[in-house]
Amino acid sequence: MVNLKSSIETENKYSKEFLVKLYEEMVRIRTFETKAGECFNKGMLAGNIHLCIGQEATAVGANYALEKTDFITSTHRGHGHCIGKGAKTDKTMAELFGKATGYCGGKGGSMHIVDVNLGILGANGIVGAGIPIATGSALASKIKGADEVTLCFFGDSGANTGAFHESINMAATWKLPVVYLIENNGLGVSVDIKSVTNTPTLAVRAAAYDIPGKTVDGNNVLTVYEAVKEAVEYARAGNGPSIIECETFRHEGHYCGDPSSYRPKEYIEEAYKKDAIKRFKEYLLENDVTEAEIIEVDEAMKKEIEEAYEFAVNSPYPDLSEVTTDVYSQDNERSVVR
Repeated sequence: MVNLKSSIETENKYSKEFLVKLYEEMVRIRTFETKAGECFNKGMLAGNIHLCIGQEATAVGANYALEKTDFITSTHRGHGHCIGKGAKTDKTMAELFGKATGYCGGKGGSMHIVDVNLGILGANGIVGAGIPIATGSALASKIKGADEVTLCFFGDSGANTGAFHESINMAATWKLPVVYLIENNGLGVSVDIKSVTNTPTLAVRAAAYDIPGKTVDGNNVLTVYEAVKEAVEYARAGNGPSIIECETFRHEGHYCGDPSSYRPKEYIEEAYKKDAIKRFKEYLLENDVTEAEIIEVDEAMKKEIEEAYEFAVNSPYPDLSEVTTDVYSQDNERSVVR
């Protein structure tokens, strides 16, 4: 077991309340994802889903380094990102069910959760597609003179798209307030990232654009928090973008129901050995948090997610009259596709 304190000094640095909130948020995401997976396997959801079980520390640590006025872009594996940024679990679950009470009125589903008021500019089903969107968001903030930073989540395969290089080159040249966060779980669907990349890490690519780059333990919520906080402060001060690579694991297959026979036994063993929630629970018990307090959090999250499930199940589907709403816009008397 890797000791959390080996990678970051935390004693006397964080309040007990803050540490417990980090744990609560990770458990909230895992409990939500576990329930969502169960619902999918029962044929209850509208469309497929991609679970982020195993990657909770990255979503939570990164989001806790942001201000409420900051923005994020997400991915096809983005429930945790959105919940970490403040999305309510009941409305998120309802969206997965295709219900009218969901964030997109049931029309977006798992891969398209959006709430601009929360700073969630959208999850995205296209690999790497959030990278130019985040860059545009950061450009808008700079033009407006707003004190905002955009955090861009994407996976290791997203780092091998053309949009990655084009966007980072632009952001570096114009010193845009954006942080590019790579969730490197080692696999692009079934492809081992090391077999299609000729560098020891992905963050080392930052050198090509003369910007900061750092690779951290993505299963250590405090390490992620510290790294992203530093990058966010750097961007907010007008210094431009950074690349943060969080090395992590996904416990499930690429999609819910994927048998994932392509994952070697060693990968799965390492993923569970370094499980972020298990490690952080052990750390809390060593730092004045009791087993009873941890159980209280666990039970509260089970109750919340069960209520979110009931909310989704009992919510109505969108009315048929809504079929063209959000599809067309009125331009004088003409209807044009957006």
